[in-house]
Amino acid sequence: MSELGMCLIKAALTSGAAKAAIIPQRQIVLSAEFRRICETNGCGNYGRCWMCPPDTGDIETAMAQVRRYPWALIYQTIASIEDSFDIEGMTSRAREHAQVSLHVQQAVKPLLQKPFLHLGCGGCRLCETCARRDGQPCRHPDKALASLEGSGVDVYNTTKGTSLKYINGQNTVTFFGMVLWEA
Repeated sequence: MSELGMCLIKAALTSGAAKAAIIPQRQIVLSAEFRRICETNGCGNYGRCWMCPPDTGDIETAMAQVRRYPWALIYQTIASIEDSFDIEGMTSRAREHAQVSLHVQQAVKPLLQKPFLHLGCGGCRLCETCARRDGQPCRHPDKALASLEGSGVDVYNTTKGTSLKYINGQNTVTFFGMVLWEA
């Protein structure tokens, strides 16, 4: 692994990630099917969050943007919840992950000399209620992160072969983020 890769992993871990890994572009699994899943609005954010579809643009364009970068730092947070029905706990842990993502963003920025793309877990969650719901512009356009899934990333299959597990045991919730960069 390159020195930059090791520095990026360290940056993610010191920012609060539980685990992190560097993967090459060829390991990132993309599928337009994830946009169709977004369109069913199972999470309630479709058309209600600036960082979710349809406001993030065309899926083919989003996947092309992901493909543009040869390397990715993928990181995760793992948190305990009461049980698999603890929606309040999941929402709270998702907000905590969003804060970790902000810290990751700040930590990797000085390490990467070229433009990079940072994607977060489904739905931005920086604000308690997205300004999109009130017809207002994004309050934090410099910090808000588009969704991995909304960009076509199949996180489950992308994490196969890494040290990051998609499922981390009973009564836990796992969230992912990804920073893509040019070598």
